[in-house]
Amino acid sequence: MLERIITALVLVAVVLSCMFATQSQYPMFMLMIVAAGVAGYEWFKLMPRKNKNPVKPIAWMYGAATAALAALALYFNDIALLLWSASILSWLLSIVWVKSYPNYDGWYNSTLNILGFILISAAVTAIFSVWQSSPWWLMYLFLLVWGADSGAYFVGRKFGKRKLAPNVSPNKSLEGLYGGVFTAMLIVVAVEVLYLNLTLAQHLLFLILSVVTVFSSVLGDLFESMLKRRSGIKDSGRILPGHGGVLDRIDSLLAAAPIFAASMYVLKLIGVDL
Repeated sequence: MLERIITALVLVAVVLSCMFATQSQYPMFMLMIVAAGVAGYEWFKLMPRKNKNPVKPIAWMYGAATAALAALALYFNDIALLLWSASILSWLLSIVWVKSYPNYDGWYNSTLNILGFILISAAVTAIFSVWQSSPWWLMYLFLLVWGADSGAYFVGRKFGKRKLAPNVSPNKSLEGLYGGVFTAMLIVVAVEVLYLNLTLAQHLLFLILSVVTVFSSVLGDLFESMLKRRSGIKDSGRILPGHGGVLDRIDSLLAAAPIFAASMYVLKLIGVDL
């Protein structure tokens, strides 16, 4: 437990420093590239292949390619928008995969190698884009995802009876999901009341954006759990002592970040600037 707490404190310190300690974009930029590279390495280990023990140089090459694509998208906004669109379409398709698992696992094939490039690069570029809009908006995204996850964990442990997706993640319950959504809504209300001055229409749009983000974070968590279960791997990695791998920490953000960033982009296009 002590190891887990120390790792969490170090991670929080690093992320918050990149977010708030300087106005330069380079610390956050480099953090996103490193995260993409490590997440890509871990993703490759979960892919279907004949040899269950992947050659590390090949895995690192995949991670480096993921980092390179993320870096390219961070420089060119049009590429990031394409990645967000492809990511969102992929997450919509993954709903069917999660619901039909394990009766259907046709999704577990070599195309997941391409999907990894898309999902990871889309997530880190979305996080960077939200941070560029305002570090506080990125903090709000983190609070939504972490609040929903924490609420689901504690409520699920206390009251969980009905399984949410027993074949994918047996420990998750519908009661936990409700607790997570309720916790997230408390965060939404607090932010709206204390920090935002919105019209009724803007309040509704903000609420819809927040709810969709929360549910997408749950989907990201379930999909990574399904991917690990299908590949027979418990944790995506061991780089974070007590926490597993980078993918284990950002699985919810893989889905939530592109959806949140794309929604904010669309709202700005129609004249709603939150």
